[in-house]
Amino acid sequence: MRIIAGLAKGRSIQGPGNVEGVRPTSDRVRESLFNVLGQWLDGCRVLDLFAGTGALGLEAWSRGATHVTFVDVDLTWAKKNAETLQAPATFLQLPALKAVEKLKRQGEQFDLAFADPPYALEAAAELVPLLLPLAKTVVFEHGKREKVPEPFDQRRFGDTVISIYKG
Repeated sequence: MRIIAGLAKGRSIQGPGNVEGVRPTSDRVRESLFNVLGQWLDGCRVLDLFAGTGALGLEAWSRGATHVTFVDVDLTWAKKNAETLQAPATFLQLPALKAVEKLKRQGEQFDLAFADPPYALEAAAELVPLLLPLAKTVVFEHGKREKVPEPFDQRRFGDTVISIYKG
């Protein structure tokens, strides 16, 4: 994997390799997603939920976001990649729902939130309503069979679907 555009264009992002249940967002999907969102995210605060390698948040940072908050139960790869790229970041090593509750209590606000849970969780129906008060735009990556709340925009890439919501 690599950063597609911006400050860190072409830089590699490391991940755990072929591990069951780990499915980083592909370069092709990220490139298409940022074509929809806009190429540059100058000054944005970003939340990367189910961060994994941190690919979505780091791509946003490379394109001008000023800060990324990474959330996952294991932040090994997101931390390693953010440190390598020297991206300003906060890390919350918590399950997604607990992290969202904590961020709400703290009064955090984001311009953009990414959520890329394991497809088997089918978490969109529960998480999207919780994320909308936290972020102006929520990008939810899910499997094509998952029933999700009605999105503002939606793009399909084989078995992967990106649903975009406006808060």
